[in-house]
Amino acid sequence: MNGAREHWGSRLGFILAAAGSAVGLGNIWRFPYVTGTNGGAAFLIIYLVAIVLIGYPMMITEVGIGRRTQRNPVGAFKALAPNTPWWLVGALGVLTGFVILSYYSVVAGWSLSYIFKAIAGFTPEMAFDELFVGHISQIGEPILWHLIFMALCVGIIAAGVVRGIQRWVKLLMPILAVLLVVVALRALTLPGAGEGVAFYLQPDFSEVTGTTFLDAIGQSFFTLSLGMGAMITYGSYLKKEDTVPGNGAYVVGADTAIAIIAGFAIFPAVFALGLEPGAGAGLTFITLPAVFAEIPAGSFFAFLFFVLLSIAALTSAISLMEVVVAWITDEKGMPRKTATILVGAISFVVGIPTVLGYSVLSDVTFLGFDLLDTYDWIANAIMLPVGGLLTAIFAGYVWTAKKAQEDFNTPPSRIVLGNWYGVMIKFIVPIAIILVLVFGIIDVV
Repeated sequence: MNGAREHWGSRLGFILAAAGSAVGLGNIWRFPYVTGTNGGAAFLIIYLVAIVLIGYPMMITEVGIGRRTQRNPVGAFKALAPNTPWWLVGALGVLTGFVILSYYSVVAGWSLSYIFKAIAGFTPEMAFDELFVGHISQIGEPILWHLIFMALCVGIIAAGVVRGIQRWVKLLMPILAVLLVVVALRALTLPGAGEGVAFYLQPDFSEVTGTTFLDAIGQSFFTLSLGMGAMITYGSYLKKEDTVPGNGAYVVGADTAIAIIAGFAIFPAVFALGLEPGAGAGLTFITLPAVFAEIPAGSFFAFLFFVLLSIAALTSAISLMEVVVAWITDEKGMPRKTATILVGAISFVVGIPTVLGYSVLSDVTFLGFDLLDTYDWIANAIMLPVGGLLTAIFAGYVWTAKKAQEDFNTPPSRIVLGNWYGVMIKFIVPIAIILVLVFGIIDVV
């Protein structure tokens, strides 16, 4: 161990940091797209149920393990199951956080670059698909933005838990929330926005299939930064007197609210101009700039949107980096600043192939994926679900749900974990994750 462990300076500090980890690019681009392809409001209803039944139990499990042990993911499993191989689950979380950070920074770099493209101005005559492809197929510029974003993460993490992470999330998260509401209000005032709102809020159960349930479960799991050690790490900076069920509920609530508001920012705008919500990068970097170009003061709102997107990416990325840095400082005794620079440098280098996957390495594919999508699929379809599944099994059967429940209920919280927690973590959560894992692999292979 490397010196006395830092703790969050306040409950709000933890909630904003954990919510910032959960609120990322997935809330802004993946949630609206998945909602749009699964019947709009029908998916939204199923998703909210999945958040309660799967996302929340897993959130309090990971936060609780961190608070109980006051250790990084590897150290946490070592503390709860000494002299067993269960520490490998923590190691998987550290590795997952590292892999995601390496390519997440590349996409976040695109978002940073679009802030300046918006300042230069978007016009209806512009070919936004060519603009986007032209940007990502370069070599120097995307690598530079990747480097700048990684440097931002290093600067925040090197300063520590309170002076770095907490100080910045207390500034960035309120800005993110305000910007999202401003963009949503502008979208809702567009002529024809009502069609998008109707699509978002009127359930179309004819679109619901088995895939809808799997997507809802997957989204509820991935959106909360579960299975990658982030919540165990952030939970380890809680004091023993901090409650687990209450704090977990605030984090889940904040993340869900941001995702829902993002839908109000995107669907009305897209439908108002007769466009179709596209997946991922296409929606964010091609469709939405085309929307902004058509509306009054569009470049200004595009600027706000990409600032918002970059903040969401940054608050998530620092949690990913913190997972790896906490492991190095706890287990290896390396000073925080040295560990942070080392992690940032290696992550930057590991992420470079995903940049080159759109240019000199464009011929390199895996299961039909380019390099960035390959990193993303391995992390999201395999590493995250496996990590979450093993964590649930550990809490339910190795540490035991009864011990976990007793520990999480101390000190008392307004939310009391009853026997329902044991049912969820031992049966419902593992079965749901197994389904997502299996069908996620079958769908590709």
